[in-house]
Amino acid sequence: MTKGYRVFSAINTVFLILVALSCIIPLINLVAVSLSGKGAANGGLVSFWPVDFTPIAYIKTFANSNFIRSFWISIARTAIGTGFSMFVITTAGYALSKKFPGRNIIMWFFVFTMLFNDGLIPSYLVNSALGLKNNFWVYILPGAFSAYNLILMINFFKTIPISLEEAALIDGASFFKIFWKIYLPLSLPGLATIGLFTMVGNWNEWFTGILYMSDTKNYPLATFLQVIVVQGNSQQLALDPTSAQAMSERTLKAAQVFIGALPILIVYPFLQKYFVKGIVMGAVKE
Repeated sequence: MTKGYRVFSAINTVFLILVALSCIIPLINLVAVSLSGKGAANGGLVSFWPVDFTPIAYIKTFANSNFIRSFWISIARTAIGTGFSMFVITTAGYALSKKFPGRNIIMWFFVFTMLFNDGLIPSYLVNSALGLKNNFWVYILPGAFSAYNLILMINFFKTIPISLEEAALIDGASFFKIFWKIYLPLSLPGLATIGLFTMVGNWNEWFTGILYMSDTKNYPLATFLQVIVVQGNSQQLALDPTSAQAMSERTLKAAQVFIGALPILIVYPFLQKYFVKGIVMGAVKE
């Protein structure tokens, strides 16, 4: 190791530590505020440790029917949306990883959607005409396909030796069986990468609920949090007068935001070992 490389490694390490802290510190502060008393939270006295510790914000959050309903809508949306999107992306990626007449035209058709989107008004008119307004499936169908994820999946499938498919065909396997038994098990990094992208996208997307749902009872959790935290609409908190006097709205909002972020924080460590490998392999086209 040269002196310059050691200096670069030290600077790079310090920089990455600072980036990590910039992500972790706000989360720690959020948890501390959610567990603090009303006076300390309103007065801005909480840093990285709860002041006047109390779990009342979490008790009231789990007793809030609006929050629980939105939470389960997000769970259903993320589970169904991720599964359906993975089915669409993997089947399309498997087909387009092969050479056949017209393949390049189809690929350019998908790439075109990455360069030019449909716009808010046309997409609203189309989805409304399809009967998706005030319909749960508006959370699933419009965002099921991603050209970027498709390209990643195609590049993954291309790394699998064609000899495996030829051997399976000789043994009498169908294309669907080859796809299910060979391509998917050998593409776990790609599946984990795309699955994580899709999962986070479904969980964090909030605008669709505001745009297409006229009843706040149909809001997913991200839209629910956007309404109470960003727009400042505290009616959705459903606080009774006693609770309003005993606790701070800031504490309750912090608890709900932390609970909203918790599922992704739990899932990510299990996919991390595939994630970096998936990004590197799927982004390289040989």
